[in-house]
Amino acid sequence: MALAWNQFRPPPSHPDRAGTDTEVSNVNDEQLLAELAPTAEALVERHIQQAKEWFPHEIVPWERGPSVQPDRAWDPDESTIDERVRSAVIVNVLTEDNLPYYFRDIERMFGRTSIWGEWVRRWTAEEGRHSIALRDYLVLSRSVCPVELERGRMAQIMAGEVPEPPDATHGFIYLTLQELATRIAHLNTGRLVDDDMGYQVMKRVAADENHHYLFYRDIASAAIEADSSAAMIAIEHEVRNFEMPGTGIPDFIRHARAIRAAGIYDYVAHHDQILVPVVLRWWAIESLTGLSDEAEHARDRVIEYIARVGRVARRSAEQAEAAGNKRSAVTT
Repeated sequence: MALAWNQFRPPPSHPDRAGTDTEVSNVNDEQLLAELAPTAEALVERHIQQAKEWFPHEIVPWERGPSVQPDRAWDPDESTIDERVRSAVIVNVLTEDNLPYYFRDIERMFGRTSIWGEWVRRWTAEEGRHSIALRDYLVLSRSVCPVELERGRMAQIMAGEVPEPPDATHGFIYLTLQELATRIAHLNTGRLVDDDMGYQVMKRVAADENHHYLFYRDIASAAIEADSSAAMIAIEHEVRNFEMPGTGIPDFIRHARAIRAAGIYDYVAHHDQILVPVVLRWWAIESLTGLSDEAEHARDRVIEYIARVGRVARRSAEQAEAAGNKRSAVTT
């Protein structure tokens, strides 16, 4: 399902408001889900038509299998990928392993009957392929230590830490942001793996995540149309508190820093590829009308927040460029 790094939350510009989240709206989920069911049916049909059937065993390097022996200790020199990228692929697969908890929460929000249950089960079945393909590739390519990977899986599953949106509207918003972030990070990881087979695996998984993102983006648009005030409050809460799943992964902080340092997912990507194109442009929150006072304040806060993320992103990019220029000067 996703990569999991840091929470994209710059220091608050108004200390008196720090730590005060918008109160969760009381949304009648049953009524909302019934109203959005026709839209969900159309989106599920679109998804089925566009999604491509694929098989993990066809895209992993099985020819490397003879090198995998139970009593053979892993040597870091066997891996052809940068250590920071190795952090990304470890976080990738361990986050995907947490699928049972994602299923639990999504079924809790959307239910197990009608079109919503059909979507939850379809999504779960497709997501299940990701950890299969990623794990097979990593073990066969000797890119990571298989013992560390399995111990990490045990720790991640036993921790069971996942974001838990309180209701369907918050869920639509959160899952839109999360699925798109996952797609971006999978593709960036694949480009840095330095192995065409690894890139193809990451690209195939990212394609699934893109289809999932489109479903949630468009069902969120329908929720905004159905109740713009409740949706705006949910947008503000999920945007300002956005965090990818995966905090239960061992050495999570170290991996998160490595992923950011590699440029796989950072403030620039979060601002330029998610917050601006989705929240500001696609959902067009600045153009929403008829908002309640609470929702108007929520919109002001989220617009201010996105602007601050943009400033942090520009500073981070400038610092990274300066550091890169300094290293280049030293080595020439």
